[in-house]
Amino acid sequence: MPANNNEFKNQEADAKGAGYLPGLAIDAVIFGFHDKQLKVLLLAYKNTGLYALPGGFIHDYEDVNEAARRVLFDRTGLKNIFLEQFYVFGDRSRHDPEPLKKIMAVRGAIPPADHWLLKRFVSIGYYALVDFTKAIPTPDSISDSCDWYALDELPLLMQDHRLIIQKALVTLRVNLDQKLIGFNLLTEDFTMGDLQSLYETVLNRKLIRAAFQRKMLSLGILERIAKKFTGGAHKAPYVYRFISDK
Repeated sequence: MPANNNEFKNQEADAKGAGYLPGLAIDAVIFGFHDKQLKVLLLAYKNTGLYALPGGFIHDYEDVNEAARRVLFDRTGLKNIFLEQFYVFGDRSRHDPEPLKKIMAVRGAIPPADHWLLKRFVSIGYYALVDFTKAIPTPDSISDSCDWYALDELPLLMQDHRLIIQKALVTLRVNLDQKLIGFNLLTEDFTMGDLQSLYETVLNRKLIRAAFQRKMLSLGILERIAKKFTGGAHKAPYVYRFISDK
């Protein structure tokens, strides 16, 4: 979907899609984590009942990753966020022009049958994991809202966007160990309990404390700083931080 309203206006006006790479789009699965909650950012399009992932098209002067970062910034106001490609969605079955027709009709536009927005698109999937309290969800004028939704309370999504979210979540869970530092979700100093809480929220299951601690220490990405002074010395948990060159 278009990343902002001005882009959408330009696309509507030019039925051939001049200035954009043809047949290629971006869909961004922006996961939000905070206080044992995991959510995903969705747009609701005005007067359509349609919900979708933030997304957009690629200007012919842009790198693909640059376009993805633009989409993320437009919807969240965040920069310098870990954002990674995870899959290319290109099945013929995902092509469905009806949602686009509906969105355009709300704006009073009746596109020709060969309008470029109604043609088949291959979408590059990106995922990010951010602290949702630091983001500023920003809808555009063709959207009623841009907001966070719990993964078990998702509305009906257009096209194959639910599948895209599911694929992104699997990727996030599989790669959590390797990408953990890049997500930058914890304070500089944190306890093993803080780290375990993050893992349990993303994985959606309880973990055995001793086994989790052994695993994390074996990764070689943590350094122990001191004990957290929150009671008797024998009860105070150790404080850790990520090794900076890792």
